[in-house]
Amino acid sequence: MTVHRIALRPATHADVPLLERWDHEPDVISATSDDPDMPKAFGDLYWPDELAMQSTVYEYFIAELDGRPVGAMQIIDPHLEPTHYWGEIAPNLRAIDIWIGDPADRGKGYGTAMMRLALERCFADPAVTGIVIDPLASNVRAHRFYERLGFRPVGRRMFGDDDCLVHELTRSQWQAR
Repeated sequence: MTVHRIALRPATHADVPLLERWDHEPDVISATSDDPDMPKAFGDLYWPDELAMQSTVYEYFIAELDGRPVGAMQIIDPHLEPTHYWGEIAPNLRAIDIWIGDPADRGKGYGTAMMRLALERCFADPAVTGIVIDPLASNVRAHRFYERLGFRPVGRRMFGDDDCLVHELTRSQWQAR
């Protein structure tokens, strides 16, 4: 799939060094934690294990601009995925996490293109009724980004120590756009 010269491909073990490098970018860290002393994004996540867990309900993708990696995303079925991060949640939803790795690639529309590709991918399954996201409540920039894409806030929720403002985009909202 390609939009705005952005294509998504499945993440592989060969992407581990890239993902680990991006985990140390200050903006990526601050998008994943309100802890100013956090040394890397995603806490103690270990990329080889994460990528090994991939399945039809738990997928990672690398976004490439003309073949050059610019970002990553995870798409999961929050009802079925093995970590149960979302806890009790309705079936037929998808959850998305997205990040742009290098600072030079931010603010250029790549995230929007990535999200459009992800939304198309998720809603290609007729059973999917909506998509949920969980940006930190403090990440107002992310809230504006998701709301421009049609997501609507549904409420605050704690995920471990993370205070998040959950947003949702229903199939009908997506189709209306």
